Amino acid sequence: MPVHDGPWPDGTPCWVDVSVSDLGTARLFYEGLFGWSMQEGPAEAGGYLNCTKNGRLAAGISPKMMPEAPSAWTVYFATADLEARVRRVTDNGGQVLMGPMDVLDLGGLAICADPAGVTFGLWRPGSHLGVGVVNEPGSLIWTEQLSHSPEACVAFYRAVFDWEMHDWSSGGPPYCSFVGEGRDIGGVGGYPEDGEDLPDQWWAVLAVDDTDEAVDRVVKLGGSVIRPPADSPYGRRASVADSEGARFGLLAAPPEGYGD
Repeated sequence: MPVHDGPWPDGTPCWVDVSVSDLGTARLFYEGLFGWSMQEGPAEAGGYLNCTKNGRLAAGISPKMMPEAPSAWTVYFATADLEARVRRVTDNGGQVLMGPMDVLDLGGLAICADPAGVTFGLWRPGSHLGVGVVNEPGSLIWTEQLSHSPEACVAFYRAVFDWEMHDWSSGGPPYCSFVGEGRDIGGVGGYPEDGEDLPDQWWAVLAVDDTDEAVDRVVKLGGSVIRPPADSPYGRRASVADSEGARFGLLAAPPEGYGD
């Protein structure tokens, strides 16, 4: 099982969670889809649920901070110096929507938006280090920001996180991957032509054994299909939404794709 102990390196996607209106409904959906076990956080956390796979932290489910906001997944990036990273966000055309602030003894948090208005989080680890399992079914395997202004977003994230980035555009919409611990760990780019109706967002992509079977489960659990399963050089992928409409990705990577 690909596990991770200790803090994640700066600029690495280190945590994902979904904010929802109904914790009970969301719990049933994600337990049914990924087989996650749920751990309730301290009372001061307001009902926050940590989702585990084989005893390792995989993701979170949070009650919405603003009831009128849509249900959505958020990707968080590790940083050892939260205040300095927040300054980089604002210096490069982004916005700080919340924080920086301490969250009990768990760590430090800021919620930001990039030049396209896409929300993301910054996390300074305390007792909560982030995901402890990756790249296997039921855990995070990829993150990517897709927008209709990719050039500005690529420049923004490169400046904020000092990412080494690889250009994979090949004549299509701009798309750059970013590197962490010696391998590509996520991407920033533009939607293809048939994605014009999709909103700008960070996509949390979670690994599954069988994409088609997982999509069938999504529908049976009350979710919906945004993009049906399709093969890619990196595995069979689909885009779906949960029972409250929060969008995320599913990917069944080839066997060599699982692991460190």
